[in-house]
Amino acid sequence: MKLARLGPVGAEIPALVTDTGTYDLRGLARDIDGGFLARGGVADVRAAAEAGSLPALDGASDLRVGSPVARPGAVVCIGMNYAAHAAESGAAPPENPVVFFKTPNTVGGPDDDVAMPRSAQAKVDWEVELGIVISSTAAYLDSPEQSLAHVAGFVVADDLSERHAQIEISGGQWSKGKCAPGFCPTGPWLVTPDEVDHRNLRLRSWVNGEPRQDSTTKDMIFDVEFIVWHLSQYMTLEPGDLVITGTPQGVALSGRFPFLTAGDVVEIEVEGLGRQRHALVDGTR
Repeated sequence: MKLARLGPVGAEIPALVTDTGTYDLRGLARDIDGGFLARGGVADVRAAAEAGSLPALDGASDLRVGSPVARPGAVVCIGMNYAAHAAESGAAPPENPVVFFKTPNTVGGPDDDVAMPRSAQAKVDWEVELGIVISSTAAYLDSPEQSLAHVAGFVVADDLSERHAQIEISGGQWSKGKCAPGFCPTGPWLVTPDEVDHRNLRLRSWVNGEPRQDSTTKDMIFDVEFIVWHLSQYMTLEPGDLVITGTPQGVALSGRFPFLTAGDVVEIEVEGLGRQRHALVDGTR
């Protein structure tokens, strides 16, 4: 299934997107959030869809697309999770997952404008990533084989990064360059695990229509199951949390492409999970 949130910021309507139409979920859920996932809301939607009891959402195609999960409690990020990206960044592949965080207010709709940071030294970069949405509390899992039981589904995410703050004035941590508002466009859909093979999904990105990244999740150093298990040894993942899993080679940090400036348009896509298109705008206005 493909779950979405459609409508103005702060007033998104929970919806089910299918090949035959878009259906209103307000009879089942106030929102698609941690509470909805924790109480088994995905199963309720599936049952209602199979029964044919969901009403169509009129005018769905005219509505803004929001993040498919309402503001998460945590956005946990894995860095350097593709060997070629580590190499282009001048680093060896990590022996253990590199973990950092983005703040919840970085999460926005897939096609929302993103404001440039106000720093004159800003070096803004794109990063197409596979995102994991947590469905139930995961703490001290015994093995990676338990991980998927705690996964509601997958999303497209752009881990937008400001490299000057991330690297040059970081103090040893990356989050300064990761947390500008809107720096994690997410969606368009939350896709349940039965619909995609998360181990082999193609990831691509474009800037102003020109290709940048093109890889697959089979090249990840640490896979989805290992990441969720590993994180659960150090933190408690809760329903609605978002985990983004790293980006492949082809970013501006490589030196092969210019950093983003106001007016640039970034498009990213993960096979089966949808496509985003967001413009970078002047952050001083």
